[in-house]
Amino acid sequence: MAGIAGTPGTPRVLRAMNDRAALDLLLAHGPLSRTRIGKLTGLSKPTASQLLARLEAAGLVRATGTSEGRPGPNAQLYAIDPAVAYAAGLDVTPQRIRAAVADITGRTVGEYELPTPGRRPAQPVVRQVTDALDGAVKAAGLARSDVHRLVIGTPGAFDPGTGRLRYASHLPGWHSPALLDDLAAALPMPVEYENDVNLAAVAEQRLGAARGHEDFVLLWNQEGLGAALVLGGRLHRGWTGGAGEVGFLPVPGAPLVRHVTRANSGGYQELAGSQALPGLARDLGISDVPPGPHAEAAALLVARAADHADGPHRELLRAYATRLATGLASLVSVLDPELVVLSGSALTAGGEVLRALVQAELAELAAARPRLAVGEVSEHPVLRGALESALAATRDEVFDTSR
Repeated sequence: MAGIAGTPGTPRVLRAMNDRAALDLLLAHGPLSRTRIGKLTGLSKPTASQLLARLEAAGLVRATGTSEGRPGPNAQLYAIDPAVAYAAGLDVTPQRIRAAVADITGRTVGEYELPTPGRRPAQPVVRQVTDALDGAVKAAGLARSDVHRLVIGTPGAFDPGTGRLRYASHLPGWHSPALLDDLAAALPMPVEYENDVNLAAVAEQRLGAARGHEDFVLLWNQEGLGAALVLGGRLHRGWTGGAGEVGFLPVPGAPLVRHVTRANSGGYQELAGSQALPGLARDLGISDVPPGPHAEAAALLVARAADHADGPHRELLRAYATRLATGLASLVSVLDPELVVLSGSALTAGGEVLRALVQAELAELAAARPRLAVGEVSEHPVLRGALESALAATRDEVFDTSR
């Protein structure tokens, strides 16, 4: 187990392993009695009692009441103390930074949204990040120093060799080579950075449609089109962090885009990205194309189309499904995943109707036949993934009783 020191098999290590098993059960089930913990872990009653006493003395669990409604005397219940540690996540887009703080149980205790419109940031990025984090911390009734770890999700990825943000030229102010050092100096907690679509995949793997799956692809379509690749249970990021940047993928049916990083687009993005939906709708004779940002317009168009059994709206959905399957065929032919999760507002708006159409098209375009599922984490999946990632690392540190 990560973080446990000592020789495997020694009493100290075994106690720490039992402690972590009990803490994970309390996370999964909520308050439990000593007897129930003993049964779920296979420990004897005396050993379970010693374990709970040890965890209570360490400040990790607390007595929360007694069981009721069962024969015999009421049993003392124990739960993880939610105030043991806090973790935070940020979801960064060109339009806003959304921040949240969660306690160690995963319950969100504070949220804040900082608008960041405009091509040039009105404030330096470090100030934006600290203001967004402080807003969520204040909403939680905490101080910045109470946050144990922060995970920041952005479009693109920070190159591990240079520290510069790549594949996200549309995110103003985030491309300074000194940015990560400046953020480290301004923030008192460890900070990790992750691609936004990868974090949506983390959320689906922990809480949503990909639970129990070790190999899956998450296809994301919202402001941009991208993918996350989970192989053997772990995110595959690639040499420069660019694995999954499928918006740049050349595909049939779209013009060949050269210098894709300069254009911040590619064939698949042009073919099936959310910005292509309004024009496709007009070509099919749909007059009530929603105004506004293309991601919102695309989601509304797809939702309306899913409600129509025929006519131009259903033709729009069929054409969209074909475009999506065209790029997916390349992905699944190389990766042969067990599952493909459709996420992002321009995909989830189509629900089961769009999923079935893409599944049927993919069956004709690719030899591999993965199962397609609609993403289940509907509320801020990138932010939820950031919190889950921060919480996982925080728990590994805080729940390690071997030290």
